[in-house]
Amino acid sequence: MLLDALLALLALAGALATRPWRLLASQPPLAHEAHGPPPPLWPPLPATLVPRPWLWALPTLPAMPLQLRWAGACRVALMRGWPLAVLALCAVGAVTGLIAPMGWEQALSLTTWQGLVPATLALVLGAVLRRITGERMFVYILGRAFIGTALCVFAASVCAQWLGQRLPGVGSELSLVAHWLMAWGDAIVTGMLAAVFVAFKPHWLATWSDRFYLRTRG
Repeated sequence: MLLDALLALLALAGALATRPWRLLASQPPLAHEAHGPPPPLWPPLPATLVPRPWLWALPTLPAMPLQLRWAGACRVALMRGWPLAVLALCAVGAVTGLIAPMGWEQALSLTTWQGLVPATLALVLGAVLRRITGERMFVYILGRAFIGTALCVFAASVCAQWLGQRLPGVGSELSLVAHWLMAWGDAIVTGMLAAVFVAFKPHWLATWSDRFYLRTRG
């Protein structure tokens, strides 16, 4: 509980220090109100705040032998950048605590290990890949969005399990297999959406830039 609160506060303080709301305030939320290109971060924002709490609450709603999890934190970090992703994921965790049959301690743990930790690991992994390979579209889609999501989600799940948060009714070794498979489910969706957005909606990805990744000038 104390570690979860500490990690959440550190992530929230780091995000607030960058004043990410300036990205949203720079353009109005509706495309027809903007004098120029569509706003980059407003259109996909409801996709995080509306359905995602129900996805996070999924393990507590049905009675199933294995809790299915779909975090989506790395996808949120790619689409909104880490600072805005932290604020959005904290809001998702708060709403999840209201709609799901869980205490606030469990909601805090869910927010930390299913949201903030994978998103932060995705930020670190992205910086490492850029340092090693530079800005390459193939590395962005395959390395960050696809394989990177699987590794970050799995690493966060392993850390949570090491701290005592195990899947109910499943042994520790089998839990690792379950976490690994669920991480790849998250990775497939994130990689697929990243590829689609790079091709058709690049301004929806706050971590993408045509100028750097495609070496264009405009």
